[in-house]
Amino acid sequence: MEKLKCIIVEDEPLAADILKDYVSEVPFLELEGIYINALYALEAMQRTKIDVIFLDIHLPKLKGFDFIKTLKEKPKIIITTAYREYALEGYELNISDYLLKPIKFTRFLTAVNRLENKEEIAIQPQQNGFISDKDHLVIISNKSRVKIYLDEILYIESKKKYIQIFTSNLSYQTRMPLNEIEEKLNKLNFVRIHRSFIVAKQKVHSCSAVKVELEGHTVPIGRSYKEYVQQILR
Repeated sequence: MEKLKCIIVEDEPLAADILKDYVSEVPFLELEGIYINALYALEAMQRTKIDVIFLDIHLPKLKGFDFIKTLKEKPKIIITTAYREYALEGYELNISDYLLKPIKFTRFLTAVNRLENKEEIAIQPQQNGFISDKDHLVIISNKSRVKIYLDEILYIESKKKYIQIFTSNLSYQTRMPLNEIEEKLNKLNFVRIHRSFIVAKQKVHSCSAVKVELEGHTVPIGRSYKEYVQQILR
């Protein structure tokens, strides 16, 4: 995939540094520069073709929305702001997304994947009763896009800001809370058995009051989940 050249237009150093770190985690983004006002960004765009702008609204000299209106050929624009009330005006200017500060990495990743009409975690469904490609997730792991087939997943473990997805032979880490991926999984096939674990029901070999076994892996059952797990996995 060809990289998308992007710039950050942000006058708050901390906010700019966070966006810079986020961009560095996405393999298909290439940061061309950070600018404290839109006039400097405009000069840069005259020198280099820019595909994506991460743009704050309240900027010195030229406000973000006024800057957008000056552009004849608009790149993809993702607004980054602490002000919710300007969202409607932003979308009237045909922006790609509107991110509210403080911006979480998962929300940032969702926005940039939409630039290519892809979701950061996408489950491919059946179409017309047939499956052209098996149901799968697409995640960012180790700065690469990775496809993981759902029927190969054993369990998923939460590790604070990250999750670890385990298959029979491999594991993959991506930055995302467990609750978010839980919402995207089919509850008929996956079950939460602990605040830190989700397991694939069809992969469970045995289940006791305190743990489940999956192809040589042992996963604990949380106290508050015991009764529910016994009902689901009996």
